[in-house]
Amino acid sequence: MPRLVMKFGGTSVADIDRIRNAAARVKQEVENGYDVCVVVSAMSGKTNELVGWVRDTSLLYDAREYDAVVASGENVTAGLMALQLQEMGVPARSWQGWQVPLRTNSMHGAARIESIETTNLDRKFEEGLHAVIAGFQGISPEGRITTLGRGGSDTSAVAFAAALGAERCDIYTDVDGVYTTDPRITKKARRLGKISYEEMLELASLGAKVLQTRSVELAMRYKVRLRVLSSFSDGPGTLVCDEEEIVESRVVSGIAHSRDEAKLTLISVQDRPGIAAAIFGPLAEAGVNVDMIVQNIGADGRTDMTFSCPVDEVPRARKALEHAVAGGQIDHRGLDVDEEVAKVSIVGIGMRSHAGVAHQMFAALAAEGVNIKVITTSEIKVSVLVDRKYLELAVQALHDAFELEKAS
Repeated sequence: MPRLVMKFGGTSVADIDRIRNAAARVKQEVENGYDVCVVVSAMSGKTNELVGWVRDTSLLYDAREYDAVVASGENVTAGLMALQLQEMGVPARSWQGWQVPLRTNSMHGAARIESIETTNLDRKFEEGLHAVIAGFQGISPEGRITTLGRGGSDTSAVAFAAALGAERCDIYTDVDGVYTTDPRITKKARRLGKISYEEMLELASLGAKVLQTRSVELAMRYKVRLRVLSSFSDGPGTLVCDEEEIVESRVVSGIAHSRDEAKLTLISVQDRPGIAAAIFGPLAEAGVNVDMIVQNIGADGRTDMTFSCPVDEVPRARKALEHAVAGGQIDHRGLDVDEEVAKVSIVGIGMRSHAGVAHQMFAALAAEGVNIKVITTSEIKVSVLVDRKYLELAVQALHDAFELEKAS
């Protein structure tokens, strides 16, 4: 029989009634003729509670024990889901990551999947059983429980879909699909019927919260068709698929934003070979997630270097740069920090074959009096930094300029 992976996020399994609702959706797909592999998150709020307990116990906690504690949230949900399916007459069995097994590396708290052995699952499917798997977790080469980082259940689900050769991976959440932009910012936001892997990956990395970035990367690599659906309505959702499945691509498909950004400028650094490595090496070692980078034109052997990062990483960035200056790696005349900026991005595979998209974006922002501080581009996106107070205005202006409220 064809196989289907169904993943339910924390809000979809927040209590027994919601688990019952999710189980009813699983039963329907079983009746449609699928062997179903269900992947579940912890109940809404439970992971935060478990993390809090760990940190209350020890600020310098053992990451191996952190994983042992935090992974328990998914174990509870998996067991309850299997019980509910059994009550509904669906033969089901729950699995923890190590029982599959889903093998990872030894990076506790942020492990990477190395392989999934499906022999046990294949055998149970042949016996007529359906699988309920605790997402977000696996087993290290040392035999310890590992977790995949926040949002890791999405990654688990896509990995299982790839390993099992599933027809599709359905991601159930509290939104009914992927929208052209955040509906909380503009009421004109429209649900997309389809979106390409590349577009979804860009949107996820630029601030869209619908899917975890690593899950989209995996789906694109293994050509796993994803569908984003709501657990609380019966809409068709959004299909994330290969570009070839999208007959006519819009120039711009969506607008992403990230509110909590900071812009840092090293003023008058030496303009010499290796200066970028001297700056960004220490930042990488300090775990600072650098995004947009701009180097100004040099004069008299000196230049300015600007970059952005999440605003909560500014203290680490400052410290890393101070150490680099003290160690003689960097010679500069000041550091300017602006913690009141936001990133706004337009994304669309249609940008590859259309000229003038950047001009249209900049003109729309200029018409609203929004000043651009930094610009970066790629083949299918243009991102700008603007003053945070103009974020909503910028998103609305761009949504109107590219007429995203209109169906393709």
